[in-house]
Amino acid sequence: MGIFSNEIETLATDVLEKCRQRKWQLATAESCTGGLIGGALTDIAGSSDVFDRGFITYSNKAKARVIGVSTEILRAHGAVSEETAREMALGALKTAGADITVAVTGIAGPGGGGPDKPVGLVHFAVATEEGIAEHRKMEYGDIGRSEVRLATVKTALEMLRDALSR
Repeated sequence: MGIFSNEIETLATDVLEKCRQRKWQLATAESCTGGLIGGALTDIAGSSDVFDRGFITYSNKAKARVIGVSTEILRAHGAVSEETAREMALGALKTAGADITVAVTGIAGPGGGGPDKPVGLVHFAVATEEGIAEHRKMEYGDIGRSEVRLATVKTALEMLRDALSR
């Protein structure tokens, strides 16, 4: 058993197998999880055949410079927004040359939240080779930093699995 829960390990295994079936390469663009999604995927032996790379773009500067999130989007909507999540997913897709990507940006806490963007708010996007970025917004609440981050990993893997199942 790896360092992640059985549920996360099962989801990661399923995502990797679905990528293998399609012969697709996968990349991640992570902010609030700091690489945990890539960690869950690479915790599975043999993942290197489909997991290409992960971008940890914690700062706005990294989001802009590394995966091409527009500074206008960041200024207008902030790092934690649907618009930024979509641009992160599409930017990672383009930069990596992958077939599918998942992006996450949120507020894990304990601080940093506010009335419009509370602690536990996370925006997700999955982009595929067709260039479509599907968005999901989750509000986990102020359940603790580690719990928000692990819930985010689970949701991201579920989104990847669902996209790969279509």
